[in-house]
Amino acid sequence: MKVILKDFVNGFGEKNDIVIVKNGYGRNFLIPQGLATIATPSAIKMAEENVRQAAHKQAKIVADAKAVAEKLKDFKVTVPTKAGSNGKIFGSVTTMQLAQSLVDRGFEIDKRKISAPDMKHIGEYKATITLHKEVSVEIDVDVIQE
Repeated sequence: MKVILKDFVNGFGEKNDIVIVKNGYGRNFLIPQGLATIATPSAIKMAEENVRQAAHKQAKIVADAKAVAEKLKDFKVTVPTKAGSNGKIFGSVTTMQLAQSLVDRGFEIDKRKISAPDMKHIGEYKATITLHKEVSVEIDVDVIQE
């Protein structure tokens, strides 16, 4: 099933992208949640026109994303959390906690754009932030005990 995305969908694409998804995922999740519409010929033409009109805006967005990526390139986030004596965390460090740590340091990053491994022990990890479909940056995450 072809759909036109109305918003960023992790793993599929950005707004106005035309993607092929499984029928059930499109009809039962994307369309009811307002994240996509069915790609009819007229809707495809409208989406392509929107993309053409937004091309110069996209250049600015990519430039801004590259500027933020440059600032984040050598950035290290420290996340304090409760852990046992063996270094095992009670729960795990989530992307929401990483996003909040970045907000505390002046970076407005959506948690959906952060991908990180399971952080269930004290230590150092790498997280990837996808600022734009063309721009992503890897940051260091240091999980410490409170």
